This record gives sequence, C-alpha cells and structure tokens, in this order.
Amino acid sequence: MIYLDNAATGGFKPNSVIETTVSAVKYLNANPGRSGHRLSKTGAEFIYSARKKVSEFFNNGEIDRVIFTKNCSEGLNIAIHGVIGKGDHVITTCFEHNSVLRPLFTLESKGIISLTIIYPENKKCVTVKEIENALLPNTKLVIVNHISNVTGSINNVKSIGEFLRGKNLLFMVDGAQSAGHVKIDMQKFNIDILSVAGHKGLYAIQGSGALIFNKRVDISPTYQGGTGTESFNTFQPNCYPEKLEVGTLNLPAICSLEEGIRYVENSLDYLEIRLYEMTEYLIKKLSAIDKVKIYSSPNPAGIVAFSIENLSSIEGAERLSNEFDIAVRGGFHCAPLMHKFLGTDDEGLIRVSISAHNTKRDLFLLVSAVKTICSF
Repeated sequence: MIYLDNAATGGFKPNSVIETTVSAVKYLNANPGRSGHRLSKTGAEFIYSARKKVSEFFNNGEIDRVIFTKNCSEGLNIAIHGVIGKGDHVITTCFEHNSVLRPLFTLESKGIISLTIIYPENKKCVTVKEIENALLPNTKLVIVNHISNVTGSINNVKSIGEFLRGKNLLFMVDGAQSAGHVKIDMQKFNIDILSVAGHKGLYAIQGSGALIFNKRVDISPTYQGGTGTESFNTFQPNCYPEKLEVGTLNLPAICSLEEGIRYVENSLDYLEIRLYEMTEYLIKKLSAIDKVKIYSSPNPAGIVAFSIENLSSIEGAERLSNEFDIAVRGGFHCAPLMHKFLGTDDEGLIRVSISAHNTKRDLFLLVSAVKTICSF
C-alpha cells in the first residue's frame, strides 16, 4: 500500500525508533519511579532523559513541566480543564480540532466560560488584529491551532505570541500537525502551553505525546492517583510532573519519543523543505485534473486537501484504497468548524498527508488514480 495518511499517524518509523522501542519492551520491563530496584531506577532515568530532550527541543525552559500523555488530545484536555475557571473568557479559532472544541463547548454549555471563535476574514490564517479585537477584560486563554489538520494552513503563532506577551492571559498552541515539521521555540514565540503528538511528525510510536508549559502556568489535575511519591498525602502532589502524571507511564512510547526527536532535530530544515516541495508538486498535478478542487497551499506539514466533483470524500477515499491500494483520509477530520468555514460540511474533503519518506512515484500514482476516478 502507498501510505498517504501521515497526519492521522506516521507510517514511517526510523530504525532507531523501532530498535529503541523494542529494547525498552525487552529490557526495561519495570515500573519507573515505583520501586527502588535497579531496573526501576534505570527506567526512571530514561524517563528523565526523554523529558529533558522534549524540553530542550521545544525550549520551554522547565524540564519538570513536560508531562507525558498518550496523545495530543489528552494534553489539550488536561490543559483546558486545568487552567480555566468560572467566569473566564476563551478565544479560539475555526481551525481547531474537536480535541479543543469539545472541551470548550462543554465548559460553555455548563456556564463556566464564555467563548469567542475567530473566523479569519482573509480565509487563510488568523491575524493578530483579529485576536486583539476579540480580547475582553476577563480573557484567560487564547488557543490557536498551529497547522490545520484539514488543509495544512498555518497560523503565525510567533506573531500572535509576541502580541500577547506581557498580557495577563495564557497562550496555548495545538502542535499536533506542526511538531517535527517546523521549529517551535516556546520562549521565543511566547507560548505558555503546547500540546504535541509524538506519533506523527516526531516519528515516535502511537501512545506518545507531551503537554509542555512554563512557569506562568498552573494546571489543576484532571486525574488523581498513584505517583510513587507522597503516598500518605490524600491529595495529588502539588509538584510537577507528579501533579499531572498519574499511574504507570508508557515507557516504550516515551523512549520512542526521545529517539524520534533525536532523528528529527538534526534534519528539521531538510524535512520542512522537502514536504513543502512535495505538497507544491502534488497541488500542481491535481489542479490540472478536471473535476478536482484544491483547498490547500504548499505547506511543510505535507497536507493536501481536495474534492472531486459529484463524489463524496468518503467514497473517493474508499475507492483510492480499494481500487488502487492508496491510503488517504476522507470525511471531516474531527474539525467541523473548519469544514463549515470552507463550505465542505456536506461531503467533506479527501486529505492526502505526505511523509518526507514518500516519493514522487507515490504521488504520481496517486494523481494517476485520481485521473482514473475522474474519467468516469
């Protein structure tokens, strides 16, 4: 199969990541931080090493404020529910994934928060002016999707962060599709909270993610339970990371995340340029096909979204899979407001998401398949 669904989960894993994961399963089969024996202590050392690597890669400046999660969605939920209080106002965008929208809509429906959703006038990205116009005296949190999982469109989180610097609110970024594809410097961009997926652009295995934040942020725990520390404390420990990490950690996935970052950090510029060029190539070829409408611009996340006239995106994706053995994604991509914004909320879009390890031949075969589908 030609795998072009990397925005859902990365299809290629480097040998170093695979070997590290297997080694953790074979030789680190103990519970880190829960026992005093050598194997448990060794596991804890690997956890700390990975935490340090994540902190350095995203430059949050606080190793203990790297929280390991099972995916980006979990991190977003922990942060949203953990920083927002009664009477707070939240600003977000129509680009957001349901991992942001559903928690916010839930809090709004309970009368806990008020919510402003920005629909950018330029149809491409949210501007600083639109953020400024949405600010209220009680704004507590601004949440911006860095790169859209639907179209690959990019919000300038650096400019937004710089504008919000010094204001009495928190800036949170959903980095599910950007982490590993573009440089994210939390201190330089003034990002207070960042949630990332390990299993996409960072080349780690499924079950890996991280919630990363700075000293300005205090997150109330969503879960309570075992941490291996303060066992007689009837409440969750008040120090990080124990305040937010409950129960046994996924040591193999965490080890794979560190190794994935090591793989990415030495070639980030190359990977970014390659994916931009690959999306540019694919958009050009698909645009030349009658009945195809493109919804993406060249981008470093490898995402190209399109529709085929008189064909639902679900049927189009199924045909590509069943008839041509090509894996893409149809539907609404868990981003309903984005599809309403684009006017594609009836049939959805076919989303191609390329890895830097896909080839021009893969894309040529996809284009040929789409031409065949459009010819009937």
